[in-house]
Amino acid sequence: MSDELVHYTAAAGVATITLDSPHNRNALSAQLRSELAASLERAIDDDAVRVIVLDHTGPVFCAGMDLKEAKGAGAGQQGVNEFPALLQRLWTSPKPVVAKLAGPARAGGVGLVAATDIAVAVDTATFAFTEVRIGVIPAVISVTVLPRLNPRAAHELFLTGETFDARRAAEIGLLNAAVPADELDATVDRYVTSLTLGGPAALAATKELLQGETARTMPETFEKLQALSARFFASEEGQEGIAAFAEKRKPRWVPERP
Repeated sequence: MSDELVHYTAAAGVATITLDSPHNRNALSAQLRSELAASLERAIDDDAVRVIVLDHTGPVFCAGMDLKEAKGAGAGQQGVNEFPALLQRLWTSPKPVVAKLAGPARAGGVGLVAATDIAVAVDTATFAFTEVRIGVIPAVISVTVLPRLNPRAAHELFLTGETFDARRAAEIGLLNAAVPADELDATVDRYVTSLTLGGPAALAATKELLQGETARTMPETFEKLQALSARFFASEEGQEGIAAFAEKRKPRWVPERP
């Protein structure tokens, strides 16, 4: 049995769920996804928990899907098939969820951030929707990301895959705040303290109000998009992109420049 990749602690009404897989930059491996889902259920089911904090160890919050597991896997075996349920549980949790980022997030990791209610990152953190650069598409994470982002920014960043910093992430709606590293703990604590002042039933009902149509249509939307995403991961183009990433080379479709 492998050591756990997600740790759970609870005190004073706050459950802290910590991603602890720094060897692969907290990538969304099958084990990490399973343990994260279990920890979320534990926090949601505990009446003493009022707020959930999603934290991490290591320099990277989450690098997205574990591409080692995706390489050579068919559409039915792609981890993307399990990911929608995790995003949906974060989004629809009756208890507020706060993301605390001391480092960057990529692809599916950005989807996690977008699924939380409040997200705070150090101002040195960076973000990117890197899917198109490995021949896949940000289909599944679009369900949680697009309601957050400025539409022009979404078009630019989804299509180019370019890296952007925490300050811009806050400007376009992905983050609530980008702060210096020495202010991260205090800023998160301020949000958490404010959230614990709300009545539990009132907070849950307010979350439903804020989620609106997105929450109501989420199951059907995820069903369509996860099939599309899994197909691209298993496609010839997707597998070439994943191989190129692992081999630290450009995919075959990138034209040579003089």
